[in-house]
Amino acid sequence: MLKPNFKEAKKRTKEDIKVLREEYVVPESVKEIGKGKKYFIKTYGCQMNEHDSEMISAILEDMKYTKTDTYEDADLIILNTCAIRENAHNKTFGMLGRIKHLKQTKPELMVALAGCMSQEESVVDEIISKYKWMDFVFGTHNIHKLPEILEEHLNTKKLEVNVWSNEGNVIEGIPAKRDSSIKAWVNIMYGCDKFCTYCIVPYTRGKQRSRMPEDIISEVKDLISKGYKEVTLLGQNVNAYGKDFKNKDYKMENLLEDVAKTGIERVRFVTSHPWDFTDNMIDIIAKYDNICNYIHLPVQSGSSRILKLMGRRYTKESYLELYKKIRNKLGENASITTDIIVGFPGETKEDFSDTLALAEECKYDSAFTFIYSPRQGTPAASMEDNVSLDEKNERLYKLNDVINKYAKEANDKLVGKVVKVLLESVSEKDSSMLAGYTDTMKLVNVKADKKYIGKIVNVKILEAKTWSLDGEIDE
Repeated sequence: MLKPNFKEAKKRTKEDIKVLREEYVVPESVKEIGKGKKYFIKTYGCQMNEHDSEMISAILEDMKYTKTDTYEDADLIILNTCAIRENAHNKTFGMLGRIKHLKQTKPELMVALAGCMSQEESVVDEIISKYKWMDFVFGTHNIHKLPEILEEHLNTKKLEVNVWSNEGNVIEGIPAKRDSSIKAWVNIMYGCDKFCTYCIVPYTRGKQRSRMPEDIISEVKDLISKGYKEVTLLGQNVNAYGKDFKNKDYKMENLLEDVAKTGIERVRFVTSHPWDFTDNMIDIIAKYDNICNYIHLPVQSGSSRILKLMGRRYTKESYLELYKKIRNKLGENASITTDIIVGFPGETKEDFSDTLALAEECKYDSAFTFIYSPRQGTPAASMEDNVSLDEKNERLYKLNDVINKYAKEANDKLVGKVVKVLLESVSEKDSSMLAGYTDTMKLVNVKADKKYIGKIVNVKILEAKTWSLDGEIDE
């Protein structure tokens, strides 16, 4: 049994990051272990988790498992979890409660926990003490070892916990069964060294480590050869890409340019930290038409005092300076979104007023807004929190009013205009329509034939709503 350890997860040494290319192996003994069996993966959290689930799917299918979209039909259920907020934590344990009842009727069913919650010491302790009926637990660092972990459990028939708490290396050669044939996630780096006081990611994902540029470019070129139209470059803080390279001067702006030069029709990247967003990056985004005019720029708070308590390493003033640089260089047609936390420990009415004022000034196209959620082991969790839940809810309500107002205004400006939309699927709201996104990440529902799925088409916008647009093909 290898349990996670928060003290180990926090360590950052000067040890070189290794790029390991032959770590993923499916032992002969389990190459057909899933024959005639089905697997189900439930994914919580961010795009990194979604891409992790794509890798888990491919590994299971290498062992001849077949995917099912219904957990009741599965022989193996894997919950790929998120640890960012308490809500995701509660959803996971709620799902485990439902699965426990299912396992009572299907004793051969195997159940596993993966992802960021698996990297939390307290979570694994709870699993060991209260969820002994589960089968195995693995973390974010050893997805590639899933065949061996599964084999070990089949041999012992006991709860197998195998979670690494090291800083992490870069593992190449892990397959991925992508959820889309049109757009793809591409990891460019792993981990984070920022240690914002509220955030558990540096503990669950390890230290910041970048993939080699040639591996990333090769993956993008392979996706182009398979007909993909769009890639999203992924990392906990993509702007810090390359800062860990010791023998080369190659940063995010260099990677963005090289990916753009592959000819892929659309390039996106998430998530950015304002501290690492350089002028050179802005210049490259402006230079290449296939780099989308969409920037997700988390601010978290509009109060410099709270930002300091959060360990964000910038002020309200420096954030606004960067915001205005992006607006001035990319133009008003660019879309800028953000993340904002309300009710951080010690947030006063004046601090919240600063956040509202910033939201009014930036007029974001949209924002992910949250009430602060303490995460055990982070510095903020031990800070005095003297803001009532009612007050936090009221602040969130006021903030969302501002965000919604400007989201609708931004969409209203597009009515009557023709925009390019990558059509991805049948619309969820109307099966006679297709849905897709502009390069500025606006959701558009379009009156169009299914033959347009997978194509970038001109769409005339007919109607604007707060979070979506309606339009028709403009021939």
